[in-house]
Amino acid sequence: MIGGSCLCGGVKFLVEGPLSGALNCHCSMCRKAHGAAFRSRARVNVAAFRWVQGEDLVTFYESSPGNHRGFCRVCGSPILSRFDQNRAVYGLPLGALDDDPLVKPMLHVFVPNKAPWHDITDGLPQFEELPEDVLQLVGVIPTAPRQ
Repeated sequence: MIGGSCLCGGVKFLVEGPLSGALNCHCSMCRKAHGAAFRSRARVNVAAFRWVQGEDLVTFYESSPGNHRGFCRVCGSPILSRFDQNRAVYGLPLGALDDDPLVKPMLHVFVPNKAPWHDITDGLPQFEELPEDVLQLVGVIPTAPRQ
């Protein structure tokens, strides 16, 4: 099991299955939502995700059509994303995890939109968008162009 929580500790959850499709997203929405150069996230099956406490503290914002970002309404920590086009999976920010996720990001997406002050220095593949062959792996189908 992999535990996760928010900054204030009001929201806690467990992941009782494997994470997959880990990636780093450099789109402006992810950068703004996380206050960072990029968002590292993985996919988790909804059936493998369990709230331990504070589910009522999670507020969702529809950042683009069909993509809902959940965050703690007390401290603002990003908790998960849910997708209208694939209700079987969540996008889980790796930074919300308290334990080793046992996966590492495999690629960078939306690289043309990366923060100008950040240099990507690892050897991971870089893409302008989310490649079609990766969509199934990461469990989300973009509904609108991202910037």
